[in-house]
Amino acid sequence: MLSGASSFASLVDDAFFFILVVSIIFFVGIVATMIYFVVRYHHTRNKKVKNIEGNLTLEIVWTVIPTLLVMGMFYYGFIGYSDMRNVPDDAMKIKVTARKWSWTFTYPNGYQATALTVPQGKAIKAEIESEDVIHSFYIPAFRVKQDAVPGRDTYLWFRATEMGKFDILCTEFCGDRHAYMLSSVDVLPQEQFDRWYANTGKQEISGGADLSKTGEKLVTLKGCIACHSIDGTPRVSPTFKGLYGKTETIYTDGKERQVRVDEAYISKSIKEPAADKVKGFENIPMPQQDLSDDEIEAIIAYLKSNK
Repeated sequence: MLSGASSFASLVDDAFFFILVVSIIFFVGIVATMIYFVVRYHHTRNKKVKNIEGNLTLEIVWTVIPTLLVMGMFYYGFIGYSDMRNVPDDAMKIKVTARKWSWTFTYPNGYQATALTVPQGKAIKAEIESEDVIHSFYIPAFRVKQDAVPGRDTYLWFRATEMGKFDILCTEFCGDRHAYMLSSVDVLPQEQFDRWYANTGKQEISGGADLSKTGEKLVTLKGCIACHSIDGTPRVSPTFKGLYGKTETIYTDGKERQVRVDEAYISKSIKEPAADKVKGFENIPMPQQDLSDDEIEAIIAYLKSNK
């Protein structure tokens, strides 16, 4: 059994085990009764069939007991659900963006990351959105899960009670690389988190020699490497390794032509991903990317350096 690491763990686990125990008791009881009836009322022991009349007591029992049990299950589920939907006023708000096939976390100061870092004991509200299809944000150790729905803002909140690193998964099948849509949440002591957070800030585009490094961070942050590898390994879209300067066969308005991968082609591919489709990958949809000209320039610089 996965250990719980949030304030919701005991609520979810208690409801789960209550339902599990009741189910086991009924399963064993019903099967045992069936076996008893098969043996006790076998046709070899009951040559003459008897007409059985209704039994008011039995009918009341099998109505009242299941009703009480179902209401008990509802009560456990309701108090847990109520706590999960009522976010504390002092919760730290972090924007969670889902896309094929990655997560991006945006902090109140504008800092973005592909992994989540939070302080222990602090209420965290995850404001969830999707850029393409339905995804589902799930932290098993915290017992929290919420769908990310295109065009609709959803949310969940949690309070981490244990330090450590915990998995983040997508539990809604969202395409070819759904299984690779993984991230993590790192829970730090409050003082350590404060130091980490103080060193973050709005990410700026660095010029000069650092431009390609900024581009490398951006292709990770924006989820590009979910489809494009950076080391030449095959994925669902062309690899970034050696891409710049390469001649590609593409389809434009259904017509096949060849182009050289240069600044203009890369910029257009980012701004208008459906305009030109690379042969062999023409059925792979590329999500629209909201990138500034400076960010696109940094990505181009990175692609130039990744030979």
